[in-house]
Amino acid sequence: MQKVKFFEGEKWLVFVGLLGFLLAGICGGWTLLFGGEVAPHGDVSKAFSFNAAIGIFLISTAALIPFSGMSKGGRLIFRWSYILLALYAYGAETIQNFRGVNPRFVLDGSAFDRMVGNGFAIVALLLVLFYLFLAAFYFRSKIYKQRPELVLSIRYAMIAVLISFAAGIWISVNNGRFIGGSGNIIWLHGLGFHALQALPFVAWLTEQTRWKSSARSGLIHITGIAYILGLVAMGWQTFQGHPILEWSLYPLLAGSCFLVSLAAGVLVFCEAVKGTSVNKKKAVHSLK
Repeated sequence: MQKVKFFEGEKWLVFVGLLGFLLAGICGGWTLLFGGEVAPHGDVSKAFSFNAAIGIFLISTAALIPFSGMSKGGRLIFRWSYILLALYAYGAETIQNFRGVNPRFVLDGSAFDRMVGNGFAIVALLLVLFYLFLAAFYFRSKIYKQRPELVLSIRYAMIAVLISFAAGIWISVNNGRFIGGSGNIIWLHGLGFHALQALPFVAWLTEQTRWKSSARSGLIHITGIAYILGLVAMGWQTFQGHPILEWSLYPLLAGSCFLVSLAAGVLVFCEAVKGTSVNKKKAVHSLK
């Protein structure tokens, strides 16, 4: 059976992700030259961060879709649905902020602005629903058997992404990112999505080691559980209305969990490099 590759068959999703970086570059350049705020309620710097985040999210998703085991028809539906939804999100976030309008929480806007804002809410909900559809495929046993370590890491990453989506819905219901005295939901919303890069990378590194399958899976479990517990601790700290960067129990717990994930990643990276070096020496020795 032919080995599945990262990004295989998902060039259009990658292109749309790269479009996010292009738009982020334009917004970033504008912010540096003219400042981010656009009267009365726009902020181009927010469009910069949003477009970059969506770009990273789409490219990361494109890398992992080939391992979902989804049929060609299912992938086609998911791919183009996500592309169209992302294009709407890019356009609404970028154009409305340049026009001086908050695209999601419209204040004193026209009927058109409110329509765009309502459309944004529907798009956000559809992005969540389609991702739930994708995530379900990674929890099938036959998919796990093909690439056990990688699929295991993707399962944890999908749980982290769903936490981020929940935080995004929380922002919408809350009518903004700030809660309580100093809580900021955006940190939880953003950090969960980075599990899509961090956890599969650790799994890929374990595949380059000479460890037994049980040792590889064990390290991925540690990495994934620690990452998710870190998000939960962040979420509880935010729910209480406190900042995540303060010397108290939950921020310290979150930081410790993320350090465990990072340490596991460093450990397996060193082992993978060591294994590669040994293999190269063996190859050179055999040539002699």
